[in-house]
Amino acid sequence: MSTLGVGVIGCGNISAAYMKLAPLFKGIEMRACADISEAAAKARAEEFGLRVETVEGLLASDDIDIIVNLTVPAAHFEVSKHILEAGKHSYSEKPFVLTLDEGEALRKLAAEKGLRVGSAPDTFMGGAHQLARAVLDEGTIGKVIGGTCHVMSFGMEHWHPNPDFFFQPGGGPILDLGPYYITNLVQLIGPIKAVAAMTGKGSERRTISNGPRDGEMVPVDTPTNIHALLEFQNGAIVTLGASWDVKAHRHENMELYGLDGSLYVPDPNFFGGDILLATPDGAEALEGRGHPLAVNNIEDGRGNPRANYRCAGLADMAQGILEGRPHRCSQELATHVVEVMTAILQAGEDRSWVTMTTTCDRPQALSPEGAQALLA
Repeated sequence: MSTLGVGVIGCGNISAAYMKLAPLFKGIEMRACADISEAAAKARAEEFGLRVETVEGLLASDDIDIIVNLTVPAAHFEVSKHILEAGKHSYSEKPFVLTLDEGEALRKLAAEKGLRVGSAPDTFMGGAHQLARAVLDEGTIGKVIGGTCHVMSFGMEHWHPNPDFFFQPGGGPILDLGPYYITNLVQLIGPIKAVAAMTGKGSERRTISNGPRDGEMVPVDTPTNIHALLEFQNGAIVTLGASWDVKAHRHENMELYGLDGSLYVPDPNFFGGDILLATPDGAEALEGRGHPLAVNNIEDGRGNPRANYRCAGLADMAQGILEGRPHRCSQELATHVVEVMTAILQAGEDRSWVTMTTTCDRPQALSPEGAQALLA
């Protein structure tokens, strides 16, 4: 199998995960990085043994086939556009773009150039979520008619040293965390037909409570408390709560309700976790079926074991390019999810139902054998 050279634009917090985990996978080799901050690029290059480049130099590099766009969300469209114009495949962090028009512009450009576009999140490829997919596809809980999802906390300013962008248009819990939940719902249930929502914000300013800016106030210019209804094309109706104004709660991350039972799915922000199958007789934990992307390989900030295989989507895209097959973290999937998220915000502002204009296929399931084939 050939190897595609990978470069990174954007050397902030998330870049370390990509650079650290890329060697776990076949078909990709992390080679160079760039950032508008030369110091940030140099620091990451030294940390992971990469070549440091200017953005322009990286775009022109002959040994780079795919560029990973890890800039802030507001820059995703322009940077991805430049990547495609330079003749490179583009893989972006979420959210892929901030408007449906931007997504369509990149689709046209990629088609003209004969290039691939992919986007995080790839956590739905994790062992836990693929087990949930298998259980649903096997009909274990019957027809899915509904569900609930909750991603709620007291915000990002207590841990992120520069949280400003989280509270500006393009941020907020829907565009920042919603991609994990909505993407997983689409891969589990299918595309979404329409949405309704109510939105608000708990305060006009937030106080940073960590790092060198501790005590500094940042303005809040986007909704931080969102409650939405998602109607799926198969008829299922799912409630989604996303908030950075909640100090504590007891909601499960994701529950799916079928006519024959319910499925409790762990946080789709992560690759692993426990899947519970529930019926009127009680709940039981399901066996993981040996999926390699469910194996714990790190500890989180609280010392809890976690499965982290970020770069799985990037590796799957590279393998798709080399084998001439579709990749799972597709532009069509990412664009549909962007439309759903922006429609939720629009519905909250207008107090309306919004019908989707896009759709997508469910990404192909990733079996334990298929996942193993991605790993080095």
